Amino acid sequence: MSIIAREKKPKGGGQSPQFKMRIDPALKEQLDAVAAEEGVSLASWFKNLARKELLLRGKTPQG
Repeated sequence: MSIIAREKKPKGGGQSPQFKMRIDPALKEQLDAVAAEEGVSLASWFKNLARKELLLRGKTPQG
């Protein structure tokens, strides 16, 4: 089961809204390991993955 929530307003000085996601602990462990292999945080790994997916769909990532 996954639950995704996005806050509508940034908390604090101009930061992006926080994005929360619930995933199975075993899957998170795998994702953490892949991100660590690439030398990035899991959040950065997800952002890079999302940007690549947008490019594959012919959309220019913004932000």
